Amino acid sequence: MDKHFCSDNCSGVSPEIMYALAEANQGHTPSYGGDSLTQEADALIKATLGRECDIYYVYNGTAANTLACKSVLRSIDSIICPDSAHIFTHEAGAAANATGSKFITLPAVHGKITPKQIRAAYEQETYWGPHATRPKLVSITQPTEWGTFYSLSELAAIKAVCEETGMLMHVDGCRIYNALVAMDCPPAELCQYIDILSLGGTKNGLMFGEALVFFHQEAADGFLHLRKQGLQLHSKMRFISAQMKALFTDHLWQKNAQQANQMAARLAEGLLKHPDINLYCPVQTNQLFVTMPKALATRLMAVSAFFPNGPECYRMVTSFDTTEEEVDCFAAAALESF
Repeated sequence: MDKHFCSDNCSGVSPEIMYALAEANQGHTPSYGGDSLTQEADALIKATLGRECDIYYVYNGTAANTLACKSVLRSIDSIICPDSAHIFTHEAGAAANATGSKFITLPAVHGKITPKQIRAAYEQETYWGPHATRPKLVSITQPTEWGTFYSLSELAAIKAVCEETGMLMHVDGCRIYNALVAMDCPPAELCQYIDILSLGGTKNGLMFGEALVFFHQEAADGFLHLRKQGLQLHSKMRFISAQMKALFTDHLWQKNAQQANQMAARLAEGLLKHPDINLYCPVQTNQLFVTMPKALATRLMAVSAFFPNGPECYRMVTSFDTTEEEVDCFAAAALESF
């Protein structure tokens, strides 16, 4: 089957992960997370993230984001997030449906919002007292839906506003490994600013499975019940845990993300040699957004598929298994038109 640049969701399973699944498929073990693989995965993740935390495995990212909100919000509360946030734009209103909470969306620049915007939104909402909602959660994506990332100083500034206002900070980390590699940042440094983390897996080589990580202990209260009620308690938990254990063994998360990021940079370098192809925003991780004439895009989609992302704006995503040859052949195809 041909590979393409539609999404890192479309890639296969990292060989190390597939091996771990096969190894886990031996004999019988306790169910619902009572197995040794789950304990070992927890220990590896905690050691990597560098903070004491509670870890809960779920099937997918929408569940992780939705249950993160459900764990801390009532219907009288609200969520502040960028207007491009996946939790708002591409999850079928799951968080709003689960919590009854209002979304307060802020105009983002290349996917990012600022402490000033967050503070202003909080003050505007709380000005009306009981006539409005209570902002309780700031949710951002790292890296953003546009492939950019928040620097440590930007994260620290957002976290400071959260602490001043009594809000919690949730990070959708479906591609957090790509951000960590791009930032050349140890996970522990980034995680010091996070209260609740949706820790990705599928986009970085897993067959399925994500984790919800609570650094704020009170936020995790009752989550064992919420996960079950939210249809996310996997009886054969070891098949998620085994994948997470493999991902956090010998820095596989870093190796896979590094490959994806390098291929995105290489793809950008090759495509930008065409005079009609331009960057829409900086390429910092494994997502590339470019503008080009529709006719050129249509021709290139026949070579290797990718998605439109607005008028003459297109998204291309590289994966852990994207190769230099695939990137170079695609870039060469673009240059054949002039």
